[in-house]
Amino acid sequence: MDRFGIPVSVKHVPELDPEFCPILVFDRAFLAGAKKPVSVAVERDRGQVAVCHTFIHGTDEMLEADCYYLDRLVKTLLWMKGGWKVYVAGDARVGAHLKETWSLTGARAFDADFMAGVYETPFEVVLCDKVPEEKGVSQAIGRHLDGCRIGFDAGGSDRKVSAVVDGETVYSEEVVWFPKTNADPQYHYDGIVAAFRSAAEKMPRVDAVGISSAGVYVNDRTMVASLFLKVPKDQFDAKVKDIYIRAVKDTFGDIPFAVCNDGDVSALAGAMSLGDNNVLGIAMGTSEAVGYVDEQGNITGWLNELAFMPVDVNPGAMEDEWSGDIGCGVKYFSQDGVIKLAPRAGIELDEALSPAEKLKVVQKLMEEGDPRAAAVYRSIGVYLGHTLAFYHHLYGCRHVLLLGRVMSGKGGDLILDTCKTVLADEYPELAGKLTPALPDEKFRRVGQSVAAASLPALH
Repeated sequence: MDRFGIPVSVKHVPELDPEFCPILVFDRAFLAGAKKPVSVAVERDRGQVAVCHTFIHGTDEMLEADCYYLDRLVKTLLWMKGGWKVYVAGDARVGAHLKETWSLTGARAFDADFMAGVYETPFEVVLCDKVPEEKGVSQAIGRHLDGCRIGFDAGGSDRKVSAVVDGETVYSEEVVWFPKTNADPQYHYDGIVAAFRSAAEKMPRVDAVGISSAGVYVNDRTMVASLFLKVPKDQFDAKVKDIYIRAVKDTFGDIPFAVCNDGDVSALAGAMSLGDNNVLGIAMGTSEAVGYVDEQGNITGWLNELAFMPVDVNPGAMEDEWSGDIGCGVKYFSQDGVIKLAPRAGIELDEALSPAEKLKVVQKLMEEGDPRAAAVYRSIGVYLGHTLAFYHHLYGCRHVLLLGRVMSGKGGDLILDTCKTVLADEYPELAGKLTPALPDEKFRRVGQSVAAASLPALH
């Protein structure tokens, strides 16, 4: 196949999506003929900077390909690591294109506005002669099991809490709640505090609280989170940004606490169960939620919002309704991916059903041995094999834990088997370096809320 004048050869193509073009394969083909050095850096909170030195072609004939390649690179860096300022050095024409594209009136206005909101700083692209030096700060967090701890996990459909005493779970509960449809922040606050108190009653004291929650958190503050989707912006700023901080202090006073993205806590739970580090956790459910624990066993503070990271170079790829971009992970590694592929396999889904109900239809067909459902899951397995090679290129992850309801049952097994086949055949250099797996019973025993309880260190 040809993409932007770059010939791309792919051995394994999804049977239900023959135009799928893995971004790593495209990048390698693009770079094979690129000789002009350029550099890109993104700056985020606490002066942290992520840098990528790369190459483009730098010719009139390849200008479109150069602009596309660097646009996808900037998008990848931002959704992986986060940032409010982008530096570009090495080519004025491509730099000017990025400056326009990533403005609040350009094609990436959604991304620019999102990042500005996360870091509470206007987003900008700066053209320069030399980008800043790399600077990162990983956070040693978790694995603290001493004392009497509460672990709280806030999900979109239920909230879980555990009371943990010296590493042993003495109490756990799961309560159904409806945070995504509730506009009153008091509803959320009351639910959080009720969970805290329920766990506290089962211990002689509370020494620390750890919180796992969907969304983006900076310095324990809620910057963006779908849990609070219906809360008006003025109420969000006044009562949600510090909701967890207030809930802990109002209930227990000045004790250690920590708030982390639920994807990072999943990766931490995986690292604890594996007894190893360098773990990427990917939950395929309503969206694609990702977390990462680095080689030192630390949480990096990166965004890891890979639902919005590009994975497909097909110009006809499906658009994500929220961001307006195409070819990003959410349409490949979530229930949306299953729903997208089902009609192509000949499975007609009732439009009156919710996305979760549509997924259940395909899952039921898979359990019954329907070959159409198998084609859906095999196609996702091909997507995953190519994309895990890309994620390994970015993270260097040694283990990948595959979670979420898309990975449940026979469909999940087929996704994993197909993924392993693609990795072994198309990326043999990764043999022994990357192990994708489903969670085992030990992981399930560690659990999200128990891993959350281990987040804060005692004073």
